[in-house]
Amino acid sequence: MNPPSSLPESAMRKWIPLVSICLGTFMLLVDVSIVNVALPQMATDLHSSFTSLQWVVDMYALVLAALLMVVGALGDRLGHRRLYLAGLVVFALASLACGLAPNAGTLIAARAVQGIGGAAMLTSTTSLISAAYQGRDRGTAFGVWGAVSGAAAAVGPVLGGLLTDEINWRAIFFVNLPIAAAALWMTARRLTSDPGRANGRLDYPGAVCFTVFAGALTYGLIESAGDGWGSGTVLGSLGLALLALIVFVVVESRTGNPLLDLSLMRNRSFAGLSLAALLLNAAAFAHLTYTSIWLQSVLNLSPIQAGLVVCPVALASFAMASNSGRLFAKLSPQWPIGIGLLLIGTGALLLTMVSASSSWPVVLPGLIISGLGVGMAMPVMMSAVMASVPRERAGMASGAVNTGRQLGYALGIAVLGTVFARRITSYVTANGKVPDPQATASALSGGRAQAVLAQTPADHRAAAEQLAHAAFAAGLDQVYLVAGIIGLAAGVMTLLMVRRSAAPAPWQATDRPAETAAAH
Repeated sequence: MNPPSSLPESAMRKWIPLVSICLGTFMLLVDVSIVNVALPQMATDLHSSFTSLQWVVDMYALVLAALLMVVGALGDRLGHRRLYLAGLVVFALASLACGLAPNAGTLIAARAVQGIGGAAMLTSTTSLISAAYQGRDRGTAFGVWGAVSGAAAAVGPVLGGLLTDEINWRAIFFVNLPIAAAALWMTARRLTSDPGRANGRLDYPGAVCFTVFAGALTYGLIESAGDGWGSGTVLGSLGLALLALIVFVVVESRTGNPLLDLSLMRNRSFAGLSLAALLLNAAAFAHLTYTSIWLQSVLNLSPIQAGLVVCPVALASFAMASNSGRLFAKLSPQWPIGIGLLLIGTGALLLTMVSASSSWPVVLPGLIISGLGVGMAMPVMMSAVMASVPRERAGMASGAVNTGRQLGYALGIAVLGTVFARRITSYVTANGKVPDPQATASALSGGRAQAVLAQTPADHRAAAEQLAHAAFAAGLDQVYLVAGIIGLAAGVMTLLMVRRSAAPAPWQATDRPAETAAAH
């Protein structure tokens, strides 16, 4: 007989594959939200513009969105273990480059490479868990993975604030290195290799067209904040995006192995759910970037304090998602998704209470209500998508919706950033008695309010501080208003478009807090 001590050791070995997968998942999800609280310090250290700050956040989500579908298909061919290992290596090297970046351009480029590694990891996790565990162990593994994923959303802002406060902003990237090393070691030793399978040709033309579409559209939206809608750069970018989208539709309708079967879009429920996924991330999360800048550069909170202020979104979301199966088991999926989106929109509109004299508590009610909406809608959404399409298209549908989530976040950052910058500029121009309103507005929106105040003569500092508070409040109110309208519109659209499934969907049988993880 084996000695008793061998039983715990055997059980520990059994769960090592799950630990390695959870480490990678935690790392790639934390890196979405961890950056927000470090933006003001990045802006000061790298002397970056508001547009550069947008790209630091947006580039990671944009590359994730552009590559998720094609990288998922690549994993089916090469094997998901091999793809996961490659993703860990790429992500770790890109994190090192981010931490060492001497300027904003290098940091943005390294964030793009991080997105490549993140896409490889994100598309592999569920397949690896399914292959490593069976029966009840599989359910336990997905539950733990979901809990870790949800915790990543809550921990990100606090961890980012702590590292930025105690060390500096570069530490938020260096912390990935030991995590990636541990995940690599465990994956190489304990995860079983899967051979992959050849299954037709990869749709490279479709992947290129979608990448060009997403990149050009995001670039045009971000640049419009500074150049204006009528500039050649913006019009050219938006025109290129439209052309790439048209070519993508033509390519997908003619290829035998498309990234996205366009016939799925004739399914009203699938089309509605895909659009809801895109709009949810834009309404619920994109404005947090500008909230974090306000908390630190205007209210002068520390990074960790700012991280704690925005934590209620993730905490409320996780609390609601953990009970979603019990609360909504008898409801058709359009109701929790639609009502969740309406709550997100309502929460964003409550945030418009920010004024020139406001402090951080004013945002808590809106953040909590938005978080409850996310926790209500997210767990149901993916299972509803699976129930709305044929079984053989489930993987494609899942990839399309995850792509929509990431693209929604990237486009939300771009659209709300344009609204934010333009409103601050117009307010400073109309109300600020400063020599260069454009430069002052650019510095304020770029997270350098304290630098502006420090350079203001002492006898004008009180007026300058009042201007900064008022201009930021005006910009944020516009951002929250647009986010609220997006959330409300998405909720109404979901209630009208998504049909009741003929058969019970998987979400009706189990709690799925894991879906909250893919928030960004």
